Amino acid sequence: MDQVVVQERFAGTAVLLTGAGSGIGRATALRLVAEGADVFAVDADETGLAATAEAASGSGQIVAHVADLSDEASVVRAVEEAVGALGRIDVLVNVAGIHRTTPIEALTVEDLRALFDVNVVGTALFCREALRHLPAGGVIVNTASSSASHGNPYMSAYSATKGAVLAFTLSLAAEVIGRGVRAVVVSPGTVATPLTAGVVPDGLDFGYYSRIRSPLGPARSDQIAGVIAFAASRDASYLTGVDLRVDGGSHT
Repeated sequence: MDQVVVQERFAGTAVLLTGAGSGIGRATALRLVAEGADVFAVDADETGLAATAEAASGSGQIVAHVADLSDEASVVRAVEEAVGALGRIDVLVNVAGIHRTTPIEALTVEDLRALFDVNVVGTALFCREALRHLPAGGVIVNTASSSASHGNPYMSAYSATKGAVLAFTLSLAAEVIGRGVRAVVVSPGTVATPLTAGVVPDGLDFGYYSRIRSPLGPARSDQIAGVIAFAASRDASYLTGVDLRVDGGSHT
């Protein structure tokens, strides 16, 4: 079933979105623009950002910005430029991340640093900087993974980063609730995206791997984007400090 766009739900809303160049991030950008949001779209992939901007339609707009999410100065600059371009930030959505599937015997310090720098440090830095601008009623939505709370072979390092994002966001929610700011985690299960297509161990077909992991098979990116849009919207105004696990029943 196609996703149902809620017309103008984000009209007049300024959103800073990371990971907008592909996958869940692109689907989220398209969904938010279709619902009226002005989106400052950040990614390391300039070509991917251009494709996202070209595909967008609706009453909102996209401003594309290339940034290295593992670099503090780059993150600070991205947030400053988002405020300059949109006039403010009402919502921060962190989708950007990298994935590596590595047997424990082959795990390197470089693997750990690369995963943590983007998935955890980048997310935390964008939260820190965006919170300087988020008003009461502002929202942070961070993307973790079902692997944050359930074991997956060959994904110990990746899962550790997503567990860190989950723990970080739950504590952040408790810290900023007095400011009137909400913080929510969305944790997808298996999703058919470019990020996951090449990480299935032992040469298993991705579709097969997804089916055995989830009764509903792999999610589409737009299905996750719909949950992110809900969490960021006024429809979820009483929702904070929670993990919305979107896994197709794989952990029931």
